[in-house]
Amino acid sequence: MADPKGTTKTGRAPANVYAVVGMFTSPADLYHACEHLRDQGFRDFDAHTPFPVHGLERAMGLKPSPIPWIVLGGGITGLATAVLMQWWMGAIDYPWNISGKPPFALQSSIPIMFELTVLLSAFGAFFGTWALCRLPKPFDPVMQHPSFYRASDDRFFVSVEAKDPKFDVSKVKATLEKLGAQEVTEVSP
Repeated sequence: MADPKGTTKTGRAPANVYAVVGMFTSPADLYHACEHLRDQGFRDFDAHTPFPVHGLERAMGLKPSPIPWIVLGGGITGLATAVLMQWWMGAIDYPWNISGKPPFALQSSIPIMFELTVLLSAFGAFFGTWALCRLPKPFDPVMQHPSFYRASDDRFFVSVEAKDPKFDVSKVKATLEKLGAQEVTEVSP
């Protein structure tokens, strides 16, 4: 049974609540709020800022990104593909003896090896970022916060999603307000 405020008797979020979003005025306040939420055991929360805030990933308790490993895998794949491709074409598929040169020469293969290494590394970075960030995402319910347009200008936002195991609408609102958040609002999916 839901009460007029939109929470259930247990305090859990009703089906029409996606997250609770709070607005902060400074990066220091945002950083402190993220540390506090992390220390309270929240995992499904996010910070929205107009510019990078140094150390925010530590304050949120985020693990290091796997993007460098994806890029390395793409680079190794590109290098191996270039070496194998040139060896196959020069020594097996279409061997041609030109002035007594070997069928596979490392020196003449370096430009292709470099280009394929860079190309597949860039593809790994680009598509890996899209996949890990679940892009494209033309709409996020958090954007329904009345002042969210300021996230690209001069305000900082924290959103705690309802899928978090510790999520409780009234407790999250109280916590964000205690931390100094302004305009603490529930957003719907």
